Parts: sequence; C-alpha cells; structure tokens
Amino acid sequence: MELRLKGKVALVVASSQGLGKAVATQFVKEGVHVMLTSRDGDKLAKVKDELKGVGQGKVEYCVCDITQPNEIKQLVKQTREELGTIDILVNNAGGPPGGGFEDFSDEEWEHAFQLNLLSYIRLIREVLPDLKENGGRILNIASSSIKQPIPGLILSNTFRMGIQGLAKSLAEELAPYGILVHTVAPGRIATDRVDHLDQLKAERQGIDKSEVREQARKNIPLGRYGQSEEFANVVTFLASDSSSYMTGSSILVDGGMIRAF
Repeated sequence: MELRLKGKVALVVASSQGLGKAVATQFVKEGVHVMLTSRDGDKLAKVKDELKGVGQGKVEYCVCDITQPNEIKQLVKQTREELGTIDILVNNAGGPPGGGFEDFSDEEWEHAFQLNLLSYIRLIREVLPDLKENGGRILNIASSSIKQPIPGLILSNTFRMGIQGLAKSLAEELAPYGILVHTVAPGRIATDRVDHLDQLKAERQGIDKSEVREQARKNIPLGRYGQSEEFANVVTFLASDSSSYMTGSSILVDGGMIRAF
C-alpha cells in the first residue's frame, strides 16, 4: 500500500515517550518531517538522536507545556520555521491522575481540562491555517474510555469524551477544506502510563501487579497487551492518502477489549 507521506510535515505532541514517540518514529520511517514536543528537553534530544537514520524524514524538537497558550503558539511558529507548512497534527497528552469523583478539587479538574481537552482545541486553532491550505489531518489520541468508562479514571473518562465530541463536530465543519479528523483510542498498550495504572490498581486491591495484568489479558480477546508500534501503524494509516474517504471516525486499537458497539 502506497501511503504517500514522504515530505509531509507533522507536529506530534507528547512525543518524548510512549505512544507519541511511537507515532513519530513510524512517521519518520515513512519520510515525514516531524516536530517532537514535550516538557522534557533532555528526553526530546535523546529521541531526536535515536531517530537519526531511521528514515528520510527530518526531526526537530521544541520544549512546550501544552497547558500554556503562549508556548503552543511558539511551538507552531517554530515548526513552520524549521520544517515548513504543517500537514498533520497529532494531538496527544499525558493522562490525568486516577481517582474517583470525591478525590479531586476544582483546581485538579481545571488542570485536567487544560491538559486533556483545551490543549487540543488550542493546538487545532493554531495549526488550522496551515491545514486549510492543502487539506490535512487532525488525529486526536484519546482512550478506550470514549466507548466504555474505565473505573477509577473519572478525569480521563470525562475529558476524553470531550475529545470525541470535538472531533465529530470538526469532521463536518472542516470537510470542505479537505481536512480529515479522527479520534484514535488505545486500549491496553504496553506503555509507561499503562504500567503506572496497573501498579495503582494492584496497590488498591492489595495484589501483585502481575495479577492485575493477568486479569486484564483475560478480558482482551487477543490475549495480550498491544505494542506501541501497532498503535502507531493505525495512526500512520489515518494520516495517509490511503484513508482519503474516512473522517469523523473513532478508531479503537484495543485487541477487541471493548465490547460496546
């Protein structure tokens, strides 16, 4: 399958590790020029070095706290200056802390909103003039909780649903410009974030983390956690010309874990 991604420019958010890094890596392999970003400059520099020679895509990085609107503006400006007009935006953010409704203050709710929903809105707003020029892609990474709430993750459950509503609305609004919008929802992917959540669940239940993982695997028809590369492959397909008659989709990458329609 010819993806025709070579020479495109992508801004991949939260790309110093985990799913964002996996997506950036796959993009570079396909010849996409990638701007990496996170709050950790040392990690970003390391990833940039790792991606040298992986593919024909150029790699740059910009330190950015996506809860700060001025830093988002600088990130987009630097991407244009160093790589050119942006064709692909991959919105991503670290998950908020676990807990129930009574565990969080107004300030914690506000921070989760800023990080996990408003940042996506602000990034889209800044990149939109570029995408309108030649069409483009907005790929919003969310969670399987867009289909089925995850116990003990009320902040994530709330704001991930907002991402899905945003994407569905934008898919219709931006279609006349040739801009395609999707929500990509990972299930149990073997990342540091999932490992951390497994550890928290083990502590709550007073069991070993290995038992938590075994319980999770039993609920996944494919019988295992996914790999970040498998998730990245789906995002790369949606970023490509091969998905040209798709928009507004919510795609689960979960090994069949979610039973909901």
